[in-house]
Amino acid sequence: MEVEICAIASGSNGNCYYIGNGKDAVLVDAGISRRKVLMRMKERNLDINKVRAVFISHEHADHCRGVRVLSNKLNVPVYMTQKSYESCRTVNRPNSYTSFVPGEAISVGGILIHTFLKNHDAVEPCSFRIEYKGVNVGVLTDIGSVCNNIISHISLCQALFLESNYDEDMLWDGPYPYHLKRRVTDGNGHLSNSEAFELLRQHHHFKLQIVFLSHLSAENNRPEIAKGTFKELEKHFRVKLTNRYAPSDVVSLGVDKKASVLV
Repeated sequence: MEVEICAIASGSNGNCYYIGNGKDAVLVDAGISRRKVLMRMKERNLDINKVRAVFISHEHADHCRGVRVLSNKLNVPVYMTQKSYESCRTVNRPNSYTSFVPGEAISVGGILIHTFLKNHDAVEPCSFRIEYKGVNVGVLTDIGSVCNNIISHISLCQALFLESNYDEDMLWDGPYPYHLKRRVTDGNGHLSNSEAFELLRQHHHFKLQIVFLSHLSAENNRPEIAKGTFKELEKHFRVKLTNRYAPSDVVSLGVDKKASVLV
């Protein structure tokens, strides 16, 4: 049995990430509509019936806009912190949710989801490390600055969805007003290409297989610029791009048959 991963959507207009095995799967974030999630999963031959839960990282609309309708359609639980739920716009709130405390590990159908706090301008922003039989997949976006939580979890991962949001020159020379440029870069916004590169260079797992560059800015980045930043590291692992308008390739990761998920 292998672990399959796919970025259903990634960008400021909506985020959704799929991690699953032959039997069970979870979605991280649901920032696009139910229709788009189902359509894009079908395009990649991902079985929607395997989805057992949706995890929401924080209350911003590009991460939770579609969760209420999607969870109703799939009849699956939604996991989010109580503060994130209370800070969601009412129209985006799921009809019911299961709260977790950051730092808690949650078992869903044999998959273990590690939750942890990060730096971002939300009320209680979290990222996730998803573990199954020795394979660890990190979903690490919306990171204002690198903290010990990010370092400790990224160093355990064989696969990553890692934010590479902006190119510094494009941002500072671009059309954003000054206050928004400061918001992006002030330590609670997003990771730049060069910051993400340095994080990986220093702390990647020696068995890291693939990194999906995620949450690229439409205004302050270009796919070729982002990917070019990581050229030096491609001798160690594959680097692929995500897309805000289409699902990524599905990547399969072999599991350790001797390993087990410990709760």
